[in-house]
Amino acid sequence: MKAFLFGLLMGCVLLSGCASTVGSLPPLAANEKHQYLLGPGDVLQITVFGDTDLTGSYRISDSGAISMSLIGPLQAQGLAVPELQQKLVERLKARALKAPDVAVQVTEYRPFFILGEVKNPGSYAYVPNMTVLTAVAIAGGFTFRAAEDAVSVTRAPHGEARATRSSPLQPGDVVYVFERHF
Repeated sequence: MKAFLFGLLMGCVLLSGCASTVGSLPPLAANEKHQYLLGPGDVLQITVFGDTDLTGSYRISDSGAISMSLIGPLQAQGLAVPELQQKLVERLKARALKAPDVAVQVTEYRPFFILGEVKNPGSYAYVPNMTVLTAVAIAGGFTFRAAEDAVSVTRAPHGEARATRSSPLQPGDVVYVFERHF
């Protein structure tokens, strides 16, 4: 009898070690209506009307800056598109042009990453208004071992959080789909 109870206890201990930790994570913060914040890897189309030399495609560097002739490096990381547009107008007005008219558009978002129990884990291009379920679909769908409701999202600077299928994603997010245990 002692051997049976010991075996049962050991089995419970082993199975509890296999349980995912998603339940202990805080929920992913509700995505309030906010503007997209630029970050390294984003590609921008900057148009300076009337100046073809300044108009072009610019990638935000690893340091978070873009570099344009006449104005040099300008920090773009953490800014919304309208904020960057205003900073460009101010910098161009101070250094080169009297009344610059500038338009900024994100043409390529930095990627998101998906790991765990999906058919094709890896890095993928972000699509605006993406959810966890959209990300899973892009990665080929869930594997047969996936715990389809056990997903975490790691987002800088907030860290890891529990997410649902309908949770919105942002560029740079790391999605992890946990394995289910029978």
